[in-house]
Amino acid sequence: MSITSTGKFKTSSSELDLDRPNIEDYLPSGTSIQPEPIGKLCLRDLLDISPTLTEAAGAIVDDSFTRCFKSNPPEPWNWNIYLFPLWCFGVVVRYFILFPVRVIVLTIGWIIFLSSYIPVHILLKGHDKLRKKIERFLVELICTFFVASWTGVVKYHGPRPSMRPNQVFVANHTSMIDFIILEQMTAFAVIMQKHAGWVESKDREIVAKKLRDHVQAADNPLLIFPEGTCVNNHYTVMFKKGAFELGCSVCPVAIKYNKIFVDAFWNSRKQSFTKHLLQLMTSWAVVCDVWYLEPQNLRPGETPIEFAERVRGIISARAGLKKVPWDGYLKHSRPSPKHRERKQQSFAEMVLRRLEER
Repeated sequence: MSITSTGKFKTSSSELDLDRPNIEDYLPSGTSIQPEPIGKLCLRDLLDISPTLTEAAGAIVDDSFTRCFKSNPPEPWNWNIYLFPLWCFGVVVRYFILFPVRVIVLTIGWIIFLSSYIPVHILLKGHDKLRKKIERFLVELICTFFVASWTGVVKYHGPRPSMRPNQVFVANHTSMIDFIILEQMTAFAVIMQKHAGWVESKDREIVAKKLRDHVQAADNPLLIFPEGTCVNNHYTVMFKKGAFELGCSVCPVAIKYNKIFVDAFWNSRKQSFTKHLLQLMTSWAVVCDVWYLEPQNLRPGETPIEFAERVRGIISARAGLKKVPWDGYLKHSRPSPKHRERKQQSFAEMVLRRLEER
């Protein structure tokens, strides 16, 4: 990926070619695209007409964008008479022993949290410092109960986040449980995408002002997921630049899940968060690593977009994730009409030129 003189990112063809599949790889074994007699238009000719058609054909089969939001099911291992009884035993243990115990643990956590948080919030209104300290502890406590309800095995690397001014934490995003895993260590203030039961902030100017005011105070550290959507923990999509325009230090946080027991990726378009939690609570365990990395600052002459890409590269390298040049919001929207018209015009011109050559 390179940067033009106007400050915009320009994706090189070689970068996209890394993820462009070979169409012949998807043909039946032992077959290939055979050359046609002269004068006939064959599939290879069509693919040679333009990179646009090659890209479109590749996208039909597979592409680096949809792979970012695809959950690959585990390969079945209970395929013979020796392993099937073990699998059945595991199902009984997970659903009829572990799951009820975990529900009880989470219920106890909510009872402790609500019976403590509400009185503290009401009775200590005149003692803000003490009230906030206890409330932060209770929020961390309920998140700890959540992690325990999945038998979470979380290993934290690096110094624990501190409450000091002029800093913001940014992390890659796989699921809503990212917030819970980080929150059990430190009570963050957080900005999130709208989901059922969560608050949405629509006015960007008001949000930006509130963010700047927050980072200047030595209050709860601010946590932002700049990808803006959940990605399957194999890739990182483009970071939004908002968190990198606040004029403060950016503290990268890398989260990597181990899929040995369960895939922690939440595909919100196919699965409700309640069902996602049930999936976690009926698994053996949720295993992940969290790295708190060295704070980064905007370099002289560096734009916020370049700064965001640099931090994304640091997180991707630490968590072993692959960077792709896609905007995650494309998952929720269609390409603009102007973009489609340009692609159509370019394709039509190349087709006509190729036909004239024949």
